[in-house]
Amino acid sequence: MARTPGFGGSHESGSPDNPVLITEAESSLEDQHRARVRKYMTLMAFRIPALILAAASYGIWANPWIAMAIIGLSIPLPWIAVLIANDRPPRRKDEPSRWDGRSEEHAALEAHEYRVIDG
Repeated sequence: MARTPGFGGSHESGSPDNPVLITEAESSLEDQHRARVRKYMTLMAFRIPALILAAASYGIWANPWIAMAIIGLSIPLPWIAVLIANDRPPRRKDEPSRWDGRSEEHAALEAHEYRVIDG
C-alpha cells in the first residue's frame, strides 16, 4: 500500500507535507542529561540542610549522638545520587523484550573434527 502525497503533493518522505513518523524514538540525549542532572541536584540538595539540621539539633538538645546520626545518614547521599543519576531511563511498558529464547546449550559455532596435516 503506497502512501498518498500530502496536501502539497510531495511524495518525498520527510518533506513538510509528508513527515516521517517515529514511534519508538527515545528522548534526546540532551533531555536525558537534563533529567539526570535534575535528579542529582535534587538528591544533593538534601545534604546541606542535613548538616544544618545536625548543628541545630546539637544546639537544641546538646546531644552529639543525634547530630552524628543525622550526619551519618547524609554521608551516602553523594554515592546514591550518582547511582540514581547514571541509571538508564525507565523501561516503558510497550518496549519490546530483546530476549530471543536461545538457550546456552546451543553453541554459536558447532564443534567439528578437523583433519590436521603435519608437514
